[in-house]
Formats: sequence, C-alpha cells, structure tokens
Amino acid sequence: MTNPYKPEGMLIHSPQNRLALQSVQALQDAMTQGRILEGRTLVCDSGHNLIVDLGCCRGVIPRSETVLGIDDGSTRDIAIISRVNKPVSFVVTGFSKGSDGSVIAMLSRKRVQELCRQQYAETLRPGDIIDARVTHMESFGCFVDIGCGITSLIPIDAISVSRISHPRDRFRNGQIIKAVVKAVDELGRFTLTHKELLGSWEENAARFSPGETVAGIVRSVEPYGIFVELTPNLAGLAENREGVCPGQHASVYIKSLIPEKMKIKLIVIDAFDAAYIPPEPVYRIEDDHISTWRYSPDCSERVVETVFDRE
Repeated sequence: MTNPYKPEGMLIHSPQNRLALQSVQALQDAMTQGRILEGRTLVCDSGHNLIVDLGCCRGVIPRSETVLGIDDGSTRDIAIISRVNKPVSFVVTGFSKGSDGSVIAMLSRKRVQELCRQQYAETLRPGDIIDARVTHMESFGCFVDIGCGITSLIPIDAISVSRISHPRDRFRNGQIIKAVVKAVDELGRFTLTHKELLGSWEENAARFSPGETVAGIVRSVEPYGIFVELTPNLAGLAENREGVCPGQHASVYIKSLIPEKMKIKLIVIDAFDAAYIPPEPVYRIEDDHISTWRYSPDCSERVVETVFDRE
C-alpha cells in the first residue's frame, strides 16, 4: 500500500490535490472521504491562525490545529509562523461563513500529523529507508520533514562519509532526499542517517583510476596533507600545497588507490574558488530497508559498517 503521509510540498501540485481545490463541493467530498490535501499558507494572523489558499475559497487552520504539541507548549509558536508561504498538509473538518457571506473551509493540520504518527511514523524501524524533505539546516545537522510536517534530524556526521563543514555543502532547503531510520528512542523520536545510501568505498572508488586528473572539493587542510573529496562518500589525501583553503574546488591527479587501507593518494594540480551547486545525491540502494551496510572493502585492515537490525 502506498504511504499517503508524504513530506509537505510533495502533494500540492498533484492532479488529485488540484481537483479537490477546484470547488467547495470537491472540498466537501474530500472531507467526507477524509482525504489529506495541501495548500499554500498565505498569512499567520495575530492569533496565530493560518490562512491557507485553497483556490476556490479561503481555508483557516485554527492555532490549536496547526501542529502537534502546540497545546501543551512542547512546540513553540515559531513552528506556526514559519509555515507562511509554504505548503501545509490538512484535512477539511467543516465549513463556516465569513462576515461577507463567503465560504470558509475549516482545516486541521494537527489531525493529519496525529494520523501520520500513528499509522506511519510509529511503524518505522531502524533500517527503513524513507522520503524526507529538507526544512532547515544548522551547523550540527539537517532537519527534515518525514511526513506531514513531522521533523527529524540527520546529524552532520551521518550525512556522508566525507566530512563537511555544514549541511549546506550537501543539501538545500526544500530538497527531497532519502534517509535511513538509524534509531528510535523511548519517546518515539527518530535519529536519521544518510551516508549509508551513497555507496561503499569500493563502489565509489570504481569510478576512478590511477593516472586520471579529476574534479574534487577541498574539505580540510592539515599539517600532514590536504583532504580532497572526490564524491560524497570518498576522499583522498594530497600533498600540501601553498594557498589551498577548505571549501575550494580543485583538480587533482590520482597517484594510487589502496583498497586494503581505504586510501587514495592525490596531487593537487589547481585549487580555486567556485560557486557550483551541490549535485543531487546518487543513491546506491533501491530497496526500502537495509539491515547492514559495510563501507570498507573485504580486504581492508579496518572494518567500517552500520548494523541496523539488532536482536
């Protein structure tokens, strides 16, 4: 069965959603069927009620129906204000009349989140691969919407094997990505990871050969050398070169690949500033669950792996 609880923004332009917003009668039908819809928030009024563009009429999400946790204070009002000019998920709960006689659709986003938590989020287990939408980024990680505005964190060290200084080195706000459930705590909160979807050392190293000069990004400059990322899950070490700074793009010559040590020896040919847009992630796993992921080659002296299914 297809999961109906998608990250907000994935439903708004679908033909089914557009049809439901064409008329008041179509909205009434959607209410009867309990269908989840999406619309763009236009205003957060002084009472922190959300006004939603439905096309055929105005929609209102009362403050108490905007988000889980708003009633008991565990969610702050910034979670409401920040939805302005963004898509929101909702179900139609009823209709009323405005002072000018116009139809107003009463909506609930919290009810959709309750359903999403009960029927989707609570069924997730470590190793499940899910869709997520990037909502905002901090220096310590990337927050993503896993369904109907319910957010989880991907810590920065779980985004890729190659180290980055900030999640914006990988992602952009609003981007749809894949993530893996790494852990679920006793309160039902998720920790997510991303690097396991980007391939092993061997899978990434197979794209390169000694003697090639290829593109890379300087990730750190250390006393003993320069770490240059070739792909998000693969970096090599180059000899020091004066004037090279973290964040610069580079052209690098590949001297050798050493699988048993998971090392790549490089020479920096040139390093320069550039504002290239990070490419879309290339995912190596197409299933919806992963039990164990091993990054290191079988011949490696060091084992690097993630075990999701534990007894």
